Amino acid sequence: MCADCGRQTSVTAGTIFHRIRTPLSTWFAAIWFITSQKNGVSALGLQRVLGFGSYETAWAWMHKLRRAMVRPDRDQLSGVVEFDEVFIGNETRGKAGGVKDNCAAMIAVESLPGRKLGRVRIEVADVARSTSSLMDFATRTIEKGSTIRTDGATNLRRLSTLGYQHEYFVGLSSTEPAHVNLPGVHLVASLLKRWLTGTLHYAVSQEHLGYYLDEYTFRFNRRTSKARGLLFYRLLQQAVETDPHPLAELRNTHQDQAT
Repeated sequence: MCADCGRQTSVTAGTIFHRIRTPLSTWFAAIWFITSQKNGVSALGLQRVLGFGSYETAWAWMHKLRRAMVRPDRDQLSGVVEFDEVFIGNETRGKAGGVKDNCAAMIAVESLPGRKLGRVRIEVADVARSTSSLMDFATRTIEKGSTIRTDGATNLRRLSTLGYQHEYFVGLSSTEPAHVNLPGVHLVASLLKRWLTGTLHYAVSQEHLGYYLDEYTFRFNRRTSKARGLLFYRLLQQAVETDPHPLAELRNTHQDQAT
């Protein structure tokens, strides 16, 4: 209650918990179950463990929490960064309405000494504006002055004019495939496909793919955490800083992404 005007408001107002009817303790249980599982959980799995009466409820909870997994003000990648575009779709499921086989994702991953990987950023690529989409993604996610390694695509050579050190390996004169010179990107892509298949069984709609990539990014960047409770704490912290997302908005992805 405001001490000056007497107006009353809820502590959950303006968060993803705004106007919820389920006890917060159940939400905490859901967040713990989602973060404590190394590879995550599907909406069907969440429905079963929490005893929801409908799949739609579990699906909505998962998507509300996915919107809290990426902070808009997160730090950019730095140092040596591998950068490429990969296809992650599945032809069979694509024909049935899932992720199409021609779906491309942009991946940027920090390459650390000792063949180790640092943080990753992943977004759905806009096939219609491939070059500008890649440039926008690079400038938004990679700190200026960093070294960016790519394949020999000529449309990426503008990176050297945008404040980056640009190294490219695979050109017309090279006999080595991209995964040899860009091992980090292709390892992340392989693990991502395995996650989509093993945990979600490719039951991912094309319209919501970006939010699933956000979840994978959240998990990958915290893969070395020794305490799963830290993931629970981080997601809960970000959830109270995320705007409400009613079910109608979750369904209308075009409206959600426009805002």
